[in-house]
Amino acid sequence: QRTTRRVTVTPEGAAYYERISRVLAEIDDIEADVTNAQASPRGRLRVDIGSLLANQILIPRLPAFHARYPDILLELGVSDRPVHLIGEGVDCVLRGGVLSDPSLVARRVAQMSYMTCATPDYLKRHGTPATPADLLDGHRVVSYLSSSTGRPFPLRYERGDERVEINGQAVIAVNESTAHLTALLTGLGVAQTFAFMAKPHVESGALVQLLADWEPPPMPVSVAYPTSRHMSAKLRAFVDWTVEVFAPYGSVRRR
Repeated sequence: QRTTRRVTVTPEGAAYYERISRVLAEIDDIEADVTNAQASPRGRLRVDIGSLLANQILIPRLPAFHARYPDILLELGVSDRPVHLIGEGVDCVLRGGVLSDPSLVARRVAQMSYMTCATPDYLKRHGTPATPADLLDGHRVVSYLSSSTGRPFPLRYERGDERVEINGQAVIAVNESTAHLTALLTGLGVAQTFAFMAKPHVESGALVQLLADWEPPPMPVSVAYPTSRHMSAKLRAFVDWTVEVFAPYGSVRRR
């Protein structure tokens, strides 16, 4: 589209460029795999990952990844929002929960346990619950919002054959995992957070574990990529390395 002062790409041209760029990138990956099968994987790899998993697990271990694969340029998108891999040009995602999208190949890398906690100051003001039902009587909840529905997740508990869901009174609802932990640590209410994250704060006295006899169901964590995308050497290297990184969390227990 031309005027006397500028030239801009038409919507059709932009769509063509986006699609052909992905095709050319795939051709480059295939040629690299065929001609350099024994060489070190190389090229740009776009990965999307949730905030807590990125900051607490993946990013601290990236020096080892780059020492092993110095020619891979890793671009991390860090957020808890849903990502459309094809439309956004993302190679793979690391996400918690059950991934049921048939267009994705998902490889489970961990099974994260949860812990129910509150601060000592909060418990002084509201008392210590003895059962999940007590959370409905005078307690406040720091809720986490589902990225797919926008609604707060209930607090879930299991004990033997018993299954309980508590939709307590939320004092705040947060849609990002690091902020959710921060809200819990400020004493706003009761929350369920990953056990590996809560444990250091419990040991320091900043948090108190609650309802130890009731086990929140664990959350699976998977690395996923589109079924239509060629499994390039760089993607295969990252997926295999991710499995190694998350291996210690495969059977994390809260006690």
